[in-house]
Amino acid sequence: MRPFFGYHMPSFTFAGVPDSKLFDRVVELAQSAEAAGFDLVTVMDHFYQIGGVGSETEPMLEGYTALGGIAARTDRVMLGTMVTGVTYRNPAMLAKTVTTLDIVSKGRAMLGIGAAWNEAEHAGYGIDFPPIGEREDRLEEALTICKAMFTQDRPSFEGRYYRIDRALNCPRPIQPGGPKIMVGGGGEKRTLKLAARFADITNWFGSFEEASAKLAVLDRHCEAIGRDPSEILRTVSVPIVPVASEADKARVLERVPVERRAMVNPVLVDEGAAILRRYMDAGFGGFIFRNAAIRTSEDVGLVGELIATMRSQGLPA
Repeated sequence: MRPFFGYHMPSFTFAGVPDSKLFDRVVELAQSAEAAGFDLVTVMDHFYQIGGVGSETEPMLEGYTALGGIAARTDRVMLGTMVTGVTYRNPAMLAKTVTTLDIVSKGRAMLGIGAAWNEAEHAGYGIDFPPIGEREDRLEEALTICKAMFTQDRPSFEGRYYRIDRALNCPRPIQPGGPKIMVGGGGEKRTLKLAARFADITNWFGSFEEASAKLAVLDRHCEAIGRDPSEILRTVSVPIVPVASEADKARVLERVPVERRAMVNPVLVDEGAAILRRYMDAGFGGFIFRNAAIRTSEDVGLVGELIATMRSQGLPA
């Protein structure tokens, strides 16, 4: 199985880069990721920076506008958010937005969507933040609408929270069946059940033990509805940061704020490959690296060496 690699950009804070040059740096990193062999480039769909990445007041670009610009400056990588909060956008408009990204990118869009969680930005932007049960219900309806608008000519749907009436989505997505869908989150009762129904891709965080435990849960949800679990690419966000030498391990940690160092694991390329092979043996097919720690084109290039190593070695069938 060919391993899948994604480069996620949750941070738009770069020392010495003014706002007028910020997007140029984002494009530089996206192009470097494409050259390094990554399959996917993503941005967050947030309006405030989130804890664990930076302070709330750090710069944050609107996700789909940024992706449209990246689409015009790249040629091969898939593009999407990781992930859109269901509360932020009317789902029919979201389907239209992602379809437009598919057109702009010539068939490289991905719909990433989840139940939303950041209450502070909801309050700041005046967006309702209902309880988690309702947000999960909204996620199910939104996925139903988006899938219908990707695959049907004039779909209608009447739900509790959303409805469409012979909705027109023209031009149609370039990708047959529409853009791939990533359902974000690892909630075992509701989110993974929705992933079994709708997802082409999943992404989970946490330790190896925490993430791998969800594989069997997703399998059970797939089996309950008669879906082949192998149809879903399972990805995991890994904290490893490839470095060129032992001395570079300490240097990487020095540039990471103390409170976030536990989230960063500098490794040599061979060490990183051994870690990723363990995930693949467990059943994962893809890995997400983040620019919170991999912040320069040179850093991205080192991940490219890891990608090349993984793809050149014998891997689990």
